[in-house]
Amino acid sequence: MEVSKIPITQSNSLTDNQSKSLHGLLDQLLGMKGVRHAVLAVENREGTFRWEGAKGIAHPDGTEMEADTPFWIASVTKLYIATTILKLHETNKLSINNLVIDYLPEDLLKNVHVVEGIDYYDRLTIKHLLSHSSGIPDYLEIKPKGEKTIIDRAIEGKDMSWSLEDTLQIVRKVNAPLFPPQNLSGEKYRIRYSDTNFQILIAIIEKVTGKPIEEVFKEMLFEPLGLVNTYHPGSESLEPAGTTATVWIGDTAFNDKPLALRSFNDLNSTARDLIKFMRALVNGKVFEKAETVELMQSGWQTFGFGLSPLAPGWPIQYGLGIMRFKMPRLFTPFRPMPDLTGHTGATGSWLFYCPELDIITAGTVSQVTAAPAPFKIMPKMLRILEETNKK
Repeated sequence: MEVSKIPITQSNSLTDNQSKSLHGLLDQLLGMKGVRHAVLAVENREGTFRWEGAKGIAHPDGTEMEADTPFWIASVTKLYIATTILKLHETNKLSINNLVIDYLPEDLLKNVHVVEGIDYYDRLTIKHLLSHSSGIPDYLEIKPKGEKTIIDRAIEGKDMSWSLEDTLQIVRKVNAPLFPPQNLSGEKYRIRYSDTNFQILIAIIEKVTGKPIEEVFKEMLFEPLGLVNTYHPGSESLEPAGTTATVWIGDTAFNDKPLALRSFNDLNSTARDLIKFMRALVNGKVFEKAETVELMQSGWQTFGFGLSPLAPGWPIQYGLGIMRFKMPRLFTPFRPMPDLTGHTGATGSWLFYCPELDIITAGTVSQVTAAPAPFKIMPKMLRILEETNKK
């Protein structure tokens, strides 16, 4: 049985037609194949305007999805990882231009990135990892001959966990690098999305701070920014957050795999906490130096075309741990779509800021087979909100 939650509208800025249209977007999300629930939230940067809604069931038992129900944000977590790396960079705890082997053991990285007989393990920089220009393949997509991907093994078998060493061994065993580490001094270079890059970044954070990633996030991000309902699976949030919504991979509920969920190193959060984090980021409340935000959003490169269900592709651009959804004018010649910066996740989760309209949006459909969901509705949502911005 499907249960609907009427969205909460807290604004005098929306017309009835606009409110109805946002309800319609929520219905569109819920109508996508395999989607059991959807959350959609939008606020302006000042926090004086908010619209949020939820529909569907949070769990197979029919529990109603609420707008404040926490959900697994998947790779939106990369924003938090990159932010932490850059905070360490601006306080001289590390340098993103330094080599990865300055922080991690050589034996961990040897033979992970061999191209035409050259092992590039000692030429990889932190910036290569942040920008997805390392050429290291995504361990989640690797399927060794005669074996299954680690995700398939986690779904079909007993609950399992894996470490960074396990992750890199998967990469090492197949030995299928995408390209050599790129020359980052040029205006253009190749990039390819890879979760492996950010697993290595987590290890660097833990090495530099001497603390597990959940403690680092708590001290550097959650407590200072008031992110009271953001936490790693298996950890506790600063305030009670309720039961996390079920994550779906097709018709398989993944929440009965707590060890696997933990191994991805991705966060649980709520739409409100996500928006709170982005607001702090764009309002200059996260970094000590204004130029750090500029660094994060510099050197935009466009992903190539790809068939991966997990990795973003053209026309998505990437900076340092942050995406930019920039629709080419060719596709919107009469009404250019405003740019969005932020990140998405493989479960159809998203967190974006639109500078032109000065609004922040977050949400999810918690379904891996519906990963492109945010890109399908963002243009429509921006058109709806453009009218509010004109008032």
